[in-house]
Amino acid sequence: MQLYKQKLLSNAQLKRLSEHKYSCSSVSFFDKCLQPWWTWLVEKLPIWLAPNLITIVGLFINIITTLILVGYAPDAKSEVPRWACFLCALGLFIYQSLDAIDGKQARRTNSANPLGELFDHGCDSISTVFVALSACIAIQLGHYPGWMFFQCFCAMTLFYCAHWQTYVSGTLRFGRIDVTEAQFSIMTIQLVSAIFGPSVWSTKIFSEMFLLWYFIPISTFICGIWSLYNMLAVIFTGGVGKNGSTVAGTSVLSPVIPFSMVLVPAFIIYRKSIENVYEQHPALYILAFGMVAAKVTNRLVVAHMTKSEMEYMDWSLIGPAMLFFNQYFNTFIPEHIVLWLCMVWVTLDLIRYSTQICREICEHLHIELFSISYAGVSQRIPTPTTTVPTEKNGSADLRGNEDSLPLIENSDDD
Repeated sequence: MQLYKQKLLSNAQLKRLSEHKYSCSSVSFFDKCLQPWWTWLVEKLPIWLAPNLITIVGLFINIITTLILVGYAPDAKSEVPRWACFLCALGLFIYQSLDAIDGKQARRTNSANPLGELFDHGCDSISTVFVALSACIAIQLGHYPGWMFFQCFCAMTLFYCAHWQTYVSGTLRFGRIDVTEAQFSIMTIQLVSAIFGPSVWSTKIFSEMFLLWYFIPISTFICGIWSLYNMLAVIFTGGVGKNGSTVAGTSVLSPVIPFSMVLVPAFIIYRKSIENVYEQHPALYILAFGMVAAKVTNRLVVAHMTKSEMEYMDWSLIGPAMLFFNQYFNTFIPEHIVLWLCMVWVTLDLIRYSTQICREICEHLHIELFSISYAGVSQRIPTPTTTVPTEKNGSADLRGNEDSLPLIENSDDD
């Protein structure tokens, strides 16, 4: 494994990526209800606005509003201002809306391409970390570090497994209770904290032993088990490769190893820490390991879109290794300092990887990341339709064929 390869994707991988077709199915109830809002919103955007720019703006808004909460309660125990919770709910709603319309804008401007799908999922992998963390801070879950660990890593694991089953079956599937429903649940949590204050979650109900916040991990556990069961059912039975293998012809179990190398060290370091580094700095700990999880998830998405085998080792794992070896040598350096070094390393590595991947794809497809070529815009045909899609970004069924959008043009490409 060469550090900072001059080229991350081979010519064969780039060729397969350029031939990739987006395939998605959804039965989400909220997605259907929100389609009129998303369709109305995208029609208000200027035609020159690049889809990837929409995505990245939404992500920045989500990150900034969450970091405000982190700034007030890095230990996830302090009571954050109510306005900060409301701002975080608003930021998540804006992110969700922009994330839902970037694909619609791509088809509206006849600028859809495989990079847009990769960029969208890459931003989602990062957003998942911040969204889960913001909910934990809003209910002061730092008082219960074990449950906070479960909440955040459950979100990262389910997101990874969703793309794992996509790597196996070739189709991204959304269930009846999925991402949109989870996002609205977290918005509700933030709004409850904004209206009544974060301390409301410590209210005792039914009996002296049951607190209001118990509903959140219980709901997460039930919905998580159901979603995981459905995804594993696809993973073990839906391989589209030879002999039921993945799209790359590899074992359906191969993606387990890369994510295990994130999840297992995170749990071991948390449990073995002499200085209780996780309990003392939960937000920083979640963000550091969350960036590693986002990097690994991005690599899985790239492997799916390029129909390639996923490498097990990754340079972002140096971050967790710092903490692990520091513990092995009896915390030669204070753990919170090593945790900060880990956070800096994994963040820079994620940015470096994402930047290089986007640059290579842009050069291969002869496109710009944050702008639309005038040639592509001039090819738009103003033929509005009336069919309402059934999911985010305009629908795609199991065959990868998109429903038409009631916008100002019609395009058959994805």
